[in-house]
Amino acid sequence: MNGSGSITRRGFVGGALLAGLGGNALAQGFAGLGESADGFAAVEPGRAFAFPADHGPHPNFRIEWWYVTANLIDANGAAYGAQWTLFRQAIAAGGPQEGWANQQIWMGHAAVTRADTHRFTQAFARGGIGQAGVDAKLFRAWIDAWEMRGLAPINDDTVAPCELKASAADFSYTLRLDARRPLVLQGDGGYSRKSLREQASYYYSQPHYTAKGVLAIDDKPVDVTGMAWLDREWSSQPLASDQSGWDWLSLHFNSGDKLMLYRMRQTDGKHYGSGKWIKPDGPAELLGMEDIAMTPLTITEIEGRKIPTAWRIAIAKMALSIECTPLNARSWMGTSFPYWEGPIRFAGSHAGVGYLEMTGY
Repeated sequence: MNGSGSITRRGFVGGALLAGLGGNALAQGFAGLGESADGFAAVEPGRAFAFPADHGPHPNFRIEWWYVTANLIDANGAAYGAQWTLFRQAIAAGGPQEGWANQQIWMGHAAVTRADTHRFTQAFARGGIGQAGVDAKLFRAWIDAWEMRGLAPINDDTVAPCELKASAADFSYTLRLDARRPLVLQGDGGYSRKSLREQASYYYSQPHYTAKGVLAIDDKPVDVTGMAWLDREWSSQPLASDQSGWDWLSLHFNSGDKLMLYRMRQTDGKHYGSGKWIKPDGPAELLGMEDIAMTPLTITEIEGRKIPTAWRIAIAKMALSIECTPLNARSWMGTSFPYWEGPIRFAGSHAGVGYLEMTGY
């Protein structure tokens, strides 16, 4: 399904969308993310996170998202993917204004993937009029009828249980998300560096969701179960001007381990990246770019772009060597700021499923 005026969950944050920021924003970095963040709050190390408050919006920062991916199967073992994302962007610094003067713009993305099809849609809203937003106390993130809604009694330390739903003309899903393990602070205590300079975000995840519900494509519903991953991130300037995009993975191992990896691509080829290995029982381990080798294996041409849709990932210190392949190599979000995002499976020293997002190609 084709959309218009879209951008990725991390690329939305740049600012030409509905904001009239013009061509300069588009020309600098990925969707303007390398531009100055003067007037917006800065991301600094050592922040103490507080829940449920941090499940809600941070309007003094320029950009923010609530992002869920789910790896699902039906009763016959057929694989599916589901994506749900709510973005917030402040188009001007300063305290929130009321009504149509509000500086917040909201956008939603929803997608489903099967081996033979990839569907997506999007929605837009202006802040201040109740069409979209996030309530931290009860936890409800919504745009129009799409929502991620806490179910009583919700646990603030797990953001569970929740109901997740979205619909479009040719697909829909309603999923219940449960988790028994707490949130994971990414980076150094939630401070996630994006370059060797000042670019950074506040970033935490809930990688432990189990999912159960109904997914429909072309009005043909199926019962599905699986695993889901929530990412929460906010910042004011997450990319440097010489960074063109990123490659990001969230991996669910059959062993119960979880792994988040990202690589910020720099124009000089000296890419910056990080990751976190999350053990089933025990502390998570931070990984630096020196620990991670990410090698593209297969290139898929989509709309004249060459996209690396299969990867070899190696982390010697964790005895990891795997090859990641997509459920559907054409999981292309063909929007105004296009990107690739879809479910993957992997095998080698470890096996499992996950999600891959790639921007800036």
